[in-house]
Amino acid sequence: MKKVLAFDFGASSGRAIIGSFDGEKITLKEVHRFTNDPVELGGTLYWDVLRLFYEIKQGIVKAKIAGGFDSIGIDTWGVDFGLIDKNGRLLENPVHYRDKRTSGLVEESFKSVPRQKMYDITGIQFMELNTLFQLISLKKQRPEMLERADKMLFMPDLFAYFLTGKMCSEYSIASTSQLIDINTRTWSKELLDAFGIKESLFAPLTEPGTQLGNLSKEICEECGVESVPVISVCGHDTQSAITAVPCESGDFAFLSSGTWSLFGTELQKPIVNETSLKINITNEGGFGGTTGFLKNIIGLWLIQESRRQWQREGKDYSYADLEKLALSEEPFKCFIDPDAPEFVPQGNIPERVREFCRKTGQYVPESVGEIMRCIYESLAMKYRMTFEKLCECTGKDYPVIHVIGGGTKDGLLCRMTASSCGKTVKAGPIEATVMGNVAVQLMSDGTIGSISEARKAVAASESLKTYEPENTDEWIKAYKSFVKIAK
Repeated sequence: MKKVLAFDFGASSGRAIIGSFDGEKITLKEVHRFTNDPVELGGTLYWDVLRLFYEIKQGIVKAKIAGGFDSIGIDTWGVDFGLIDKNGRLLENPVHYRDKRTSGLVEESFKSVPRQKMYDITGIQFMELNTLFQLISLKKQRPEMLERADKMLFMPDLFAYFLTGKMCSEYSIASTSQLIDINTRTWSKELLDAFGIKESLFAPLTEPGTQLGNLSKEICEECGVESVPVISVCGHDTQSAITAVPCESGDFAFLSSGTWSLFGTELQKPIVNETSLKINITNEGGFGGTTGFLKNIIGLWLIQESRRQWQREGKDYSYADLEKLALSEEPFKCFIDPDAPEFVPQGNIPERVREFCRKTGQYVPESVGEIMRCIYESLAMKYRMTFEKLCECTGKDYPVIHVIGGGTKDGLLCRMTASSCGKTVKAGPIEATVMGNVAVQLMSDGTIGSISEARKAVAASESLKTYEPENTDEWIKAYKSFVKIAK
């Protein structure tokens, strides 16, 4: 039986999971779990990357004890990076994408490269957190950092470098940066020149499924393991998840539901036109040269951060508690736009929900249940808005929406998504990202022959839950109110 070790890093936690393949099904076994807590210092929000690497080594040790593994793959969130000096050392902890250093830089960047031109080159959704704007910020505020830097490595590539000593820029994670020319699939010299960023800063691009190198002698000795290959899987967790969508037909719509919601489809070629620009939809690199055509939406973050705020106030609700409280309230009393900028930073989300409703002239929710009901319904409405735009861009309709990721455990949100969109929702797998990570490792050495075989194995490994639309007339009526306050 083939066994591989997948490290999956989310915005709040990380896991080490052994994926076993018996020729038909993939079985997952979690061997290590840890929190991923950002650290604020001196007005900057950092990732605690050294601790995270310590946890990777702990995961390797525990995976050996649990039966061993034949390769390693790492996926993380997008856009963030570490800077390496000419001696191969990390200059400082990577900065968190929720840090405020990029505020206002999107519009400012259009003075150098017009919006249309930048989108034509990259096909990437404009978001202040994108790597390009982080680099522009560094040039403005801390130019000495870029002068000292020899290479920039995205988070999964940084961890892989720590394990192997080899540097690369895996294509799916690199494509989140807004620095890749979508037509040539290389670093955009035009953008780099326009913003004064040296091309030598970037490591060579590699395709998902590439064997980067083997575990270094030092890591093997420290962890007491034999050297195995480290595979550049789809380093961006979204693209790993897309790889595991259990759909054998060519066309499908997916909602990758986690801290962020990613709503989209898989294309053979990117779509870059006036409509996709207007909608601000993104084209990210996927496995086998495919394109993940999708829209980023703030997702379970709104629920997670609200829960954290109530905990700070001494009220420790479980997620099940919050769901029950939401269900106990009257529907469609008020809405927020989940993607409004005030909901991106950490902090008091419940109060921001109240303030949004207040300034838009709506009913102001007060109780925990009212706030949760507002968040749940607003997310489901935003999914409908995005789904309509997706269909407009592709010229296709999708009868089924595949919900994958941690959000599949939230039955209320899945049910509301089906009702809001008026489509059947098939939920699962929960561990889509890890399944995709494992699948690419298995494809890298031919154990699984193709992505269609991989998806068949995922479908055979998980039982999917189906949700059908309910009360669609009420949702359609309420949607008319939502579009008045959402973009």
